[in-house]
Amino acid sequence: MPKLVNLTLSPKHASDAKFYTPLVARELRIKESDIALLRIVKRSVDARRGALKVNLSFEAYIDNEEQPAPLHFDYPSAVGKPEIIIIGAGPAGLYCALRLIELGYRPILFERGKEVVERGKDIAKIQRNQGVNPDSNYAFGEGGAGTFSDGKLFTRSKKRGDYNRALQRLVFHGASPEILYEAHPHIGSDRLPRIIANMREAIRTAGGEVHFEKRVEELIVRNGRVEGVIAGGDKVEARAVVVATGHSARDIYYMLHRSGVRLEAKAYAMGVRIEHPQQLINNIQYHRSAEMEYLPAASYSLVAQVGGRGVYSFCMCPGGFIVPALTDESESVVNGMSPSHRNSPYANSGFVTEIREEDFAHFQERYGALAGLVFQQQLEQAARAQAPELQKAPAQRVADFVAGRKSVSLPKCSYVPGIVESRLDEWLPQFMSSRLREAISVFDKRMRGYLTNEAVVVGVESRTSTPVRIPRDRETLQHPEVAGLYPAGEGAGFAGGIISAALDGERIAEAIDCTIS
Repeated sequence: MPKLVNLTLSPKHASDAKFYTPLVARELRIKESDIALLRIVKRSVDARRGALKVNLSFEAYIDNEEQPAPLHFDYPSAVGKPEIIIIGAGPAGLYCALRLIELGYRPILFERGKEVVERGKDIAKIQRNQGVNPDSNYAFGEGGAGTFSDGKLFTRSKKRGDYNRALQRLVFHGASPEILYEAHPHIGSDRLPRIIANMREAIRTAGGEVHFEKRVEELIVRNGRVEGVIAGGDKVEARAVVVATGHSARDIYYMLHRSGVRLEAKAYAMGVRIEHPQQLINNIQYHRSAEMEYLPAASYSLVAQVGGRGVYSFCMCPGGFIVPALTDESESVVNGMSPSHRNSPYANSGFVTEIREEDFAHFQERYGALAGLVFQQQLEQAARAQAPELQKAPAQRVADFVAGRKSVSLPKCSYVPGIVESRLDEWLPQFMSSRLREAISVFDKRMRGYLTNEAVVVGVESRTSTPVRIPRDRETLQHPEVAGLYPAGEGAGFAGGIISAALDGERIAEAIDCTIS
């Protein structure tokens, strides 16, 4: 068995194995040469009380002690096995497919967007203001929204499945082993596409199918049971159908509604992206320490109750960029991403407030469970009306936004298509803008310097989660009224990020196995 050692070091010393290896040997009272393998199993930064420290946990393997076997996942042949349809090739869909193969099923994935390399080309066109492909963009395509939106792997939903195993699967398919021990693991949008492509090839090599640019148009439901789908005009039958489409596939909600599948409206969150100079955030979080150079770009997580509702930072991207996450040219939608090195001079975060059913009650008589979806879309269209030129987005300096005054000029911003001056407080719903403005003042008391005109707010951050839930039975995970239909991941309202969606996809695969076998 490996020996466990915990050390608390300065950032400089924690970055140098030549320094901490002798310390581990001293703790174990052995010679440094007796350590056959020293492996970090957990690393976190502690910036509290002004003293920067790095907490490290190690596994030390001594002399000829048996070392851990390389990570391996076995995907047996799925040829001739019972077929399961999966709609969507995001983390929920991909993990569901791989787990189904392990359990003895043959997955058939339908993805409306393109495979990851071709999708990247369409995203580049959006950045260059060359138009938006409604089926291939930051939201749609192989890997889902997270592929080109940072690749953060932190989740609070660890009770939903084997969190470490989910990370190990990513490492097996090409991710850095660092994600296994970082307190807030992150892959980066420059590296994640290769890993996603490796997963797809694993599915195909095992005998599963992955179809791109093939939108599912209808469910085939008879006598309360789903029997297949119509995809790209083709009828495809299967033992079960998994809906793992992500939170932006509005047409899927409308299709389910037409098919008589019960949906539910739910609360969600919307707001803006807020961007500061990364150096400013580093100085605040790391207290201007001389050892900041040995630490990653600083992040933050903020939450407050304002007017009886939560206002919070979301999907914080240190050393990152604001990106155009619209799926239609009539909208303005922004999100954030970071490359693996997080070396951009900007730090951005979603900055959102709760949206409750009472806020879109005026749409419910006409749209029912889809009312929140309509409210969301109207805000995106309102944002676009403020900056109608191509993919540019409305923006305002942060201190001006809080003070309710026009920004005479705008600071430099990471948003490549460009930003346009706009009084966001004049067109955001009043209940949203007032809470966001007050929360910035609250956050400035916790992070002095957060409220500054060096920072900018950009609109709108509206795709934090789905306004619609596809209900499912707690035990079988099937839709309560449609046997064989399995809602999964973010789009169904049961996850909120890459890993939570992946874990939910695996749970669905295991539920299918329990029901069908």
